[in-house]
Amino acid sequence: MDNPRLPYLHKKTLSLPMEPGVYIMHDKSGKVIYVGKAKKLKNRVTSYFRNVEKHLPKVYRMVEHVYDFDYIVTDSEFEALILECSLIKQYAPKYNILLKDDKGYSYVRISPGPYSRLTGVLQKNDDGAEYIGPYISSYVVRQTVAEANKAFMLPTCTKKFPQEFGKTRPCLNFYIKNCMGVCCGKISEKDYNETLAEALEFIKGGSTASIDKLTERMYAAAEAEDFERAAILRDRIRAIEGIASRQKVVFSKVEEQDVIAVAQSGETCCAVVLSFRGGKLVDKDEYILKDFGTDPASVTEFIQGFYAEKTDIPKEIALHEPCDDGELLSRWLSEKAGRKVTIIVPQKGERRKTTEMAYNNAAERLSHENLRTSREVAVLDELARMLGLEKPPERIEAYDISNFGSETVVGGMVVYENARPKRGDYRKFSFKDMAAPDDYACMCEMLERRFSHYEEEKEKGTSFGKMPDLILLDGGKGHVAAVQELFDRLGIAVPLFGMVKDDRHRTRAIAKNGGEIAISPVREVFNFVTSVQDEVHRYTITYSRQKHSKTNFELFITKAEGVGPKRAAALLKHFKTMKAIKAATEEELAAAPGMTAAAAKSLRAFLDSEE
Repeated sequence: MDNPRLPYLHKKTLSLPMEPGVYIMHDKSGKVIYVGKAKKLKNRVTSYFRNVEKHLPKVYRMVEHVYDFDYIVTDSEFEALILECSLIKQYAPKYNILLKDDKGYSYVRISPGPYSRLTGVLQKNDDGAEYIGPYISSYVVRQTVAEANKAFMLPTCTKKFPQEFGKTRPCLNFYIKNCMGVCCGKISEKDYNETLAEALEFIKGGSTASIDKLTERMYAAAEAEDFERAAILRDRIRAIEGIASRQKVVFSKVEEQDVIAVAQSGETCCAVVLSFRGGKLVDKDEYILKDFGTDPASVTEFIQGFYAEKTDIPKEIALHEPCDDGELLSRWLSEKAGRKVTIIVPQKGERRKTTEMAYNNAAERLSHENLRTSREVAVLDELARMLGLEKPPERIEAYDISNFGSETVVGGMVVYENARPKRGDYRKFSFKDMAAPDDYACMCEMLERRFSHYEEEKEKGTSFGKMPDLILLDGGKGHVAAVQELFDRLGIAVPLFGMVKDDRHRTRAIAKNGGEIAISPVREVFNFVTSVQDEVHRYTITYSRQKHSKTNFELFITKAEGVGPKRAAALLKHFKTMKAIKAATEEELAAAPGMTAAAAKSLRAFLDSEE
């Protein structure tokens, strides 16, 4: 943790009262970077400044930038919640979740003829088109337009009619009966407009009214012996009925309900809110959240952020996973809504099915976030251009150093191949005999050890036996200069750059030997390098925490008579885990290498007394 203020901050927490209230974290400039509430201020705020290596990444980064804090004592935890929400709204702190509801109104757009198209848009323009709306929910508009286009087989391609009649073969939509094939030139404008009018009736009146009208027309066509027309209408009725059956939600007995679920993949989360009104799904909100989690505290923070500016609060909120302070949140939401609002976490039945639906939607969105093949290719091309590489880098290795004083100094190496993490090639490094932490020296030692392994394994061509196309260091020009000197001495010609962070611990630029390259103007490259830097930091800090925990346990068991540092290390090596040592019998301890019966008896008695 690179925050010299930690001792002062920890000492300051000792004078905090054991009362409910709100705490306000400031950075060095005095700016508010986080606001939180506590049932007992002293306990909550103290937890930030001890065991910092065990914090979640988001909290860890926040603590790194805390220079000072203030607090406000309240009469109750509920008053603390109200004050917290008010201060978050006032200061918009960087490390509090801030959800912006900027969807506005949506419209169904009917483009100018001939052969008008149906689309969903977010604003009404003076472009000669006809608009239906406004609608509050963009989700409903998108779904309705997609269903109308599919049911009535309207074209959704970019071709212009009648200019492009017969110029190309029909697309796949025509062959799977999702499009009538206007491009073939066999659909008259009159017939097309009639179908379009039926689609608009479906949008305005809903599936039931549309089916009734189409059924009347189908019977009229049959009586007139226009069997071809009747068959077309029959197929449209079946398509609408199919859509209507898919629209039936799993649970529709609750008139007003929001269903919330959060799914996580790596350091990225997706939160989904499904809104049911009148027993029907009327809206869906999705939020991609970085450095977030699915733990109860994170779910609570999301609920606060989501409903902070909302006026349409339902009677019931169903969660896929529990939140903290459910009763307080329920009371807060009830006061905002002017009636009782209940928060539940259903475990079975139809209510549980709706939360599973929300979770599946969140997981599906994350899967789309992770499948970006064309973007991966593009980002590597652009990265190579920016860095002056001869070709896009296929294998990228990134390195970071983490230290917890001189007793725990570790390094981490992560690997990306074709812009995707290759976790099987990740490696950890530990450093011994460090008189004082020295990032430059550790980074050089780590890279020197990595390339010594290359010479040993290059015949295999796997893991260390692969030569990287690009190396990125979590650090600035100083790190690059130090490692470049090592590379020059060893004759290593791999392109080397650093990943520079700003004073808010966000990726800012790429460092080269003697200067910097700004990457923020190119969003794809900026996002990719940020993800690499976040990943190597996460991997290294996780190993640092594990290593520090192991070291602490070694020191802990040396308190037992007859167990010194060497014997403690031998025990950990033999039993593999701290849990196994604690569970071992006296006989099993005595059988371990380097142990004696007397030492085993002493250690077993010590562990029992501590438990």
